[in-house]
This record gives sequence, C-alpha cells and structure tokens, in this order.
Amino acid sequence: MTGEMQHKRVIVTGASSGIGRATAERFLKAEAVVALVGRRAQALAEVAALAPDRAHIIVADLAYERQRQRCIERAVGHMGGLDVLVNAAGILKSGDLETTSLELWDETMNINLRSIFHLMKLAVPHLERSGGNIVNVSSVTGLRAFPGVLAYCVSKAALDQLTRCAALELAPKGIRVNAVNPGVVMTNLHRAGGMSEQEYAAFLERSKTTHPLGRVGEPWEVAELIYFLASERAGWITGATISIDGGRALTCAR
Repeated sequence: MTGEMQHKRVIVTGASSGIGRATAERFLKAEAVVALVGRRAQALAEVAALAPDRAHIIVADLAYERQRQRCIERAVGHMGGLDVLVNAAGILKSGDLETTSLELWDETMNINLRSIFHLMKLAVPHLERSGGNIVNVSSVTGLRAFPGVLAYCVSKAALDQLTRCAALELAPKGIRVNAVNPGVVMTNLHRAGGMSEQEYAAFLERSKTTHPLGRVGEPWEVAELIYFLASERAGWITGATISIDGGRALTCAR
C-alpha cells in the first residue's frame, strides 16, 4: 500500500548483506526512515545511497553489549523514536554435538539469541510509545532439526520461543512480535560460515531437491514478508513464526 511506511522509523540489523540488506532496501523504497546497522561501513553506504536523506548508518558489532546499547541510542536519537525493529543479523557455523566447541556455541548464542534479546529489551520503551513492533529473522532450522549445524539450530529454535514469549508479554503494551523462518536463501551466510565456493555451489544444487518448490529463495522474497508483518495490515498478527521456505519444513530429513 502506497505511503503506509512513509516516515516510519525502522532499525534493521544485518543491513549490509542478505536478508537484512534486502529488508532495509524495501523499507527505504517505501519512504521509511531507516537505521542501517552492520559491521561493514562501505556496504551500508551502498544501501544508504538509495535514500541518503532517510538512511542513517550505524557501524556496530552486535556481539558486544555496549555497542548494542549505542545502536539503539543512536538510532532513536537520529530518528526521534522507533516504530519497527528488524533483527536480521546472524551467523551460521558448522559443527555437530561432538565437534561444536564451547567457544563456537557461545559465539552463536551470543549473536543469534542474546544480542536479539538485548536489542528487543532496549527497544521496548520506544516501541511502547509508538505502538510499534518487532520482526525477528529465524530459520527453518528453528522448526525442524538438521544435522551438522547444531548451535545454529538451537539458537533459532530458542529465537522462535523468545518471539512467542515476548509477544505474550508485550501485547498489553500494544507491541507485536513476530518471526520469519526462511529456508535456504541466496545470501552470503553459508560462505561466511566457512563453505568454499565449490561446496556452496553443490549445496545450492542439492537444495533444489530438498525444497519442494524446486528452488532456493531470494532475499527480496523474505524482505516482503518482513515488510508485511511490520505493516498495519498485519495488525492482528503477533507471536507468529511464519515459514517462507519453498516447503522445506514440510519434508523429512533427506
């Protein structure tokens, strides 16, 4: 709908690549004011170029508590308030029960769960004032078990439960909380987690057979769902964890 996000104040984490970047671009195109949060200044600048007057770049590493606090403080200070928080930053690294080190476990939980909990907590007073909402980027691995990515699966399952619990607790304040659960999407997530180009190409090819619709997703497709959930058209939706995965969550292990 034309104008529905005009002047809305939005924070998008992980805005430098993948689903986060596509989401930030979607809100900017809808004339929202967007705080772009990520670790790579140049990539954020490329997104901000879509609407320099409405994009605010915040370079931050969300692994660190003080930087999370600064992120919210700077974003709200720049924008004069907050209407939507999109938590899209995350990491994926391989490891099963025997090979996942405590360090890898802690790193994954810190980024994929603890940082999101903290950002949500910090955002609540501002969202209560605006009647705003939160959209978390989870994964099909939050709904189904997959071998070889243990910490990632557990972090996303916990994020889904955080979403549901927060939705119940924040409903009396007029704040909605939802999550999207993508299947395999064409992003840099797997390569950043250690996959070689050859391994990633093979993974994408195999994913055509593991997703019933016969293909992987594109970041913009997930961004459209996030945008909808953040809009007033989704005003009666809260606590939902919505699959957008080409049918992947419907299948058994293969």
